[in-house]
Amino acid sequence: MPELMKSQIFYEPEKMQLEEKAIPTPEPGDVLIKVRSVGICGSDVAYYFGNSSLETSDGKGPLVLGHEFTGEVVAVGDEAKSKGGFSPGDRVVANPVQSNPNSYWSQKGLSNLCNEKRVLGVSVDGGFAEYTVSDYNWTLKLPDHVSYDQGALTEPLACGLYAVNNLQAEPDQCVVVFGPGPIALMMVQVLKSRGVEEVLLVGTRDYRLEVGAELGADHIINIKDQGSPNYVEDLGKFIMDLRGGELADRAITATSSLDAIHSALEITGKHANVVIFGLPGDQDVMQVPILDTILMDKTIRFSWLAPNTWEEAVQLISNGHVDMDKIISHKYSLDDLVDGITKVRNREDNCTKGLIQVSE
Repeated sequence: MPELMKSQIFYEPEKMQLEEKAIPTPEPGDVLIKVRSVGICGSDVAYYFGNSSLETSDGKGPLVLGHEFTGEVVAVGDEAKSKGGFSPGDRVVANPVQSNPNSYWSQKGLSNLCNEKRVLGVSVDGGFAEYTVSDYNWTLKLPDHVSYDQGALTEPLACGLYAVNNLQAEPDQCVVVFGPGPIALMMVQVLKSRGVEEVLLVGTRDYRLEVGAELGADHIINIKDQGSPNYVEDLGKFIMDLRGGELADRAITATSSLDAIHSALEITGKHANVVIFGLPGDQDVMQVPILDTILMDKTIRFSWLAPNTWEEAVQLISNGHVDMDKIISHKYSLDDLVDGITKVRNREDNCTKGLIQVSE
């Protein structure tokens, strides 16, 4: 094994450099992973352009970003070998939110709320490098027929799956998904795999909505572009016409848009559940019509990360219930990471999901 590896090191907003650095040495509970594929997440874009701070001690770099990754195990710490059963050659995906498994919240099955954690690509080095390390407790083996590219999207799927589980949708219900980004496209597929009869995908860009239709959305609705064949002026009226006078049973917001959050409250009816998933700005405030919400016996809840859905997420990819190949629209090399991040932000060339292929 070489001593040095190529890494994209983030220093400060809009300053990232491809450099050689020492390959990390795994601790007893770690596995050393030769990185294969890494998804470009919206948070990577936010870190790079200075719209969000890292979880390092000072909120800054230097740091290797990238938390959606797969790879091959090339070295194993003693504990990871004896307790985790990992061996060189294993194909794996890492849960980047690596909490203390013995903490209060982890023991309650809510590791997403644990303060004792490291987050790969956010507080410690992540996957935009040829090698990285992961705690064996938070590393899963990939089925042989799941490609590294497909597996790299396990993390966003696990997060979206947790939100869908919180939604508690039933087969005979009408569910509205706001914001047709990669995670919403996964949510649509999860809902349809569970037999939900009516899934509406709402957004502002037809090219993403059309991908949603390919992946199973029963109705795609553009609420912005009046020239779109999918344009709907009054979403609530559309739903009531569709359902014989009833509003939606469930809504989930996979977008940071406050307008979408408020719309989700408006277009859901009696005994509805609304899940807020997309992250708004830290100064944004949600306006809730409290009396109407109480009188309609409506539930509003929030969803954060993926504390208990990783194994199910891997299974959904494995059995074909979630098609990642139609979501991944652009692939780049590690050398071209900055170009990829920029194109994802600007949605150039109808970019839906960008992926870095680090090695073959």
